[in-house]
Amino acid sequence: MNVHPLLESFLIEAAKLRASDLHLIAGLPASLRVNGEIIFVSSDVLYTEQLEAISARLLNGDQLETFAREWELCVSLNHHVAGRLRVTAYKHNGSIEFSFRFCGGEIPTRDELGLPVKIDEFARKPNGLVLVCGATGAGKTTTLNYMVNLINSERRCKIVTIEDPIEHVHRNQKAIVVQQELLTDTHSFRRALTHVLRQDPDVIVVGEMREPETIMTALTAAETGHLVLSTLHSTSTTQAIERVTGIFEGSTQKQIVLQLANSLQGIIVQQLLPSSDRSHRVLAYEILVATPAIRNIIREGQFHSLENCLQTSGREGMNTMDACLLDLYQKTRITYDTALSRARHPAFMTKDR
Repeated sequence: MNVHPLLESFLIEAAKLRASDLHLIAGLPASLRVNGEIIFVSSDVLYTEQLEAISARLLNGDQLETFAREWELCVSLNHHVAGRLRVTAYKHNGSIEFSFRFCGGEIPTRDELGLPVKIDEFARKPNGLVLVCGATGAGKTTTLNYMVNLINSERRCKIVTIEDPIEHVHRNQKAIVVQQELLTDTHSFRRALTHVLRQDPDVIVVGEMREPETIMTALTAAETGHLVLSTLHSTSTTQAIERVTGIFEGSTQKQIVLQLANSLQGIIVQQLLPSSDRSHRVLAYEILVATPAIRNIIREGQFHSLENCLQTSGREGMNTMDACLLDLYQKTRITYDTALSRARHPAFMTKDR
């Protein structure tokens, strides 16, 4: 990794402060996201010429050519101090700017991440579909990598991942792990997923379900004996199911609804919130388990009934986001204002509960 001295100083500072992201924007000082909040590294603003000099050292010829053509680029790199990085280059006012995501080294334990026990059960399923949902920066990729690591440590199988880009490199343990990167090893999620099915996989990890063809192929794989793990941008379990099914129409939609009802194992929706003392971030989650009742609701298209089922199915390991937020507040892990601002139904968050 050929790093410009200016970028080197920013990356070292980011590692010291345990930042999750670094932003380089023309006309502003370099900024870091630490515990969910943006702070400036220094008072010196960045100029377009400096950002272009950083890009010339950071990106290779093929990557610079791709950026010149597409105006967008996402690659993964390794740094001797900051570790593995996801680098996103984009244009703003005609010039290049950067966003860096720090992927970390070792994968934290389930307790360190704040994940529920149910996530281990999802990872141990022999087949079906598991979705990890949330907004950008909600820790979806970390949860996905936690599940891959758990499978890798427990099961003699073949895991194939399709990622954009690869954020954590998994060493083979009990499993064989083959990681493919978009635009390095494959042209698209759709094409990669079609060919992955011919590679004798047991577990397939799709970085993100974006296109209808990807969703269709993933559901077929989940139905035919593979465990498929993927992420989706959605803020609730109901919205996740509506997004998967709503992208299709007519008879194709009916087929997708049936496939989803048959193959879904579970959904977790995540938020990362500032802790009460602002020293770290806390995971809040909503979790759906595909019980016979849930499968029937999906099959019948009665998606409006899902939230009520989540509220009354605690014994199966389900809970709503609001219930999780209230629990975190009552344990003083987050403030009341944080719980209220993130609640789906603010009336649920009353101090006298």
